[in-house]
Amino acid sequence: MVLSYTEENYIKSIYHLAMESNAEETSTNQIAEDLGIKPATVTSMLKKLRDKNIILYERYGKVKLSARGKSSALLTIRKHRLWEVFLYDKLGFTWDEVHEIAEQLEHIQSVKLIHKLDAFLGYPKVDPHGDPIPNSKGDYTTVKTISLFDANIGTHYLVSSVKDSSSEFLQFLMQLKITLASKIQVIKRMEFDNSFLILVDNKKEIMVSEKFSHNLLLNEV
Repeated sequence: MVLSYTEENYIKSIYHLAMESNAEETSTNQIAEDLGIKPATVTSMLKKLRDKNIILYERYGKVKLSARGKSSALLTIRKHRLWEVFLYDKLGFTWDEVHEIAEQLEHIQSVKLIHKLDAFLGYPKVDPHGDPIPNSKGDYTTVKTISLFDANIGTHYLVSSVKDSSSEFLQFLMQLKITLASKIQVIKRMEFDNSFLILVDNKKEIMVSEKFSHNLLLNEV
């Protein structure tokens, strides 16, 4: 089934919102907020997606992807993240630039092209932001992470991924010279405002905010 650009964006939004809530479902208002549109517009689209057996939905009820919808969402996410790898690894775009371009490229319909792109890139497991890339069957492996906010003082970690993939946050990380696989150690947590003093790559101590700490995801070494 060929879906429109807009339909794919809705499906991807529903998938991400459901994953964030760990409930496999979301609401009309949450979708509207995520996409920046009016709830009435969302309701109209949800009816179309329901008629195509993409979602399970009753008026004023929760929204859940059907098996077909989940498969479509994972394909769109797979395309998006593979294009991010291509842009980053092969064309030299920085990790704060790739998301917006991949948002356009993810709507290319050729599955054969995506399979060849995956092979050309060497079947990468994660994108430049550390997010897992679904394989051709929609399967992917998640790595257990914790946020910097929940990290233990004195324990050594590696940066695994980011929760906030906005260009502003990624550019800030670049300014701090923090990348994927950077070594992080919490030196001190300030009780007054929950800011953190961290050691980066065993070289430089940096003070970061509580907001920052919630958006940097780590693996214990």
